[in-house]
Amino acid sequence: MKTRAGFIALIGEPNAGKSTLLNRMVGAKVSIVTHKVQTTRARIRGVAMEGDSQLVFVDTPGLFQPRRRLDRAMVAAAWGGAADADVVVLMIEAHRGITEGVERILEGLAEIGEGRTVALAINKIDRVQSEVLLSLTQDLNTRYNFAETFMISAERGHGVDDLRTWLAEKVPEGPWLYPEDQIADLPMRMIAAEMTREKLTLRLHQELPYQLTVETENWEDRKDGSAKIDQIVYVVRDGHKGILLGKKGETIKAVGQAARAELEEFLGRKVHLFLQVKVRPNWLDEAERYSEMGLEFKDGNV
Repeated sequence: MKTRAGFIALIGEPNAGKSTLLNRMVGAKVSIVTHKVQTTRARIRGVAMEGDSQLVFVDTPGLFQPRRRLDRAMVAAAWGGAADADVVVLMIEAHRGITEGVERILEGLAEIGEGRTVALAINKIDRVQSEVLLSLTQDLNTRYNFAETFMISAERGHGVDDLRTWLAEKVPEGPWLYPEDQIADLPMRMIAAEMTREKLTLRLHQELPYQLTVETENWEDRKDGSAKIDQIVYVVRDGHKGILLGKKGETIKAVGQAARAELEEFLGRKVHLFLQVKVRPNWLDEAERYSEMGLEFKDGNV
């Protein structure tokens, strides 16, 4: 049997649907999906099998104009994921078309994409008329030499099987990189932290989700088969802690219940989840927090 395996980077603007596509490709929830932009901070890898091919997906943070150190680390991780991949898939939202952000990504692709297989996936196709799609496809393909163009709806699954089949043929021949039944190479501690952060992001509003991070401090597998998980939510201000806890602790309690339910479903066993909220004014400038998120800490403004 000839096997194939390779890394596939999903790139695009924030909210283009990369996490949704990754989760659908893999068939499990390995990347958080919310209505908030810039929620994917680390390069989350999901592993999918297609025939004799193993597809290792790198779900990169959305590419945008960075302002803070965390932004810069996220953008660097995104381009690093694209540069290291065997195949790159650029995802664009059909209804938004070619934005300034897309223009910047196309310029970046021109720099790293030479000799690389790059596919175009136009997502959310159900939001526009077919003639708009055709025009957008032609415009994008005149700007960059894409190996193939796919019309998809990551949320509904349209066109996703065709994309996966094509990717399976494009990854290089070679042994599989992970065991056949493995779906992600992230430590479970990080996946658990991401799930809690998703629940916080869905519950909270405006800037606060970007001012917090979640870390799994302790993970204990108990004799009865359950897992005891202790997590810390770091915020930058006392006021944020109050918002997070909510009246009589209702907000953090609801978040904990939602995160625990999802973790139990994901792990297939009982979970005891304990959340603590701590104020840490400078966490956005601490190297240790970045390494917990799988990001590179960079000094200065580069």
